[in-house]
Amino acid sequence: MAKGIEIREAHFPGRAPIDAYGNGGFRFADMSHRGSILCLPSGIHGWDKTEDTPLTLADLQRVLDEAGEIEVLLVGTGKDIRPLPAEIKAALRERHIRSDPMSTGAAVRTFNVMLAESRAVAAALIAV
Repeated sequence: MAKGIEIREAHFPGRAPIDAYGNGGFRFADMSHRGSILCLPSGIHGWDKTEDTPLTLADLQRVLDEAGEIEVLLVGTGKDIRPLPAEIKAALRERHIRSDPMSTGAAVRTFNVMLAESRAVAAALIAV
């Protein structure tokens, strides 16, 4: 008997370059995702974040949980560059993670290069 549609948290269990971005989402690993994403050592996760809301430490909890495997966090802040709040920068620095906010397009390109170099990189990418 059919149970209806089951909605699960978006997660791709691997590391993959971002093939395309725009129109409110991303393409990677022959798939597409509508909305923002976190690219972490544990995989690519759907991320409930938009350009019009301020970034908080709670938004980056997954990043903090995987801090031991991350050296650099690229933060794609949308169409425009927005500085990271001091609380976030301090929490990342405390865990020995360098952070670099930039437009989402620049973050995607930088992430792909660093991933190809096998660097310990993560990205928090707000959809544009």
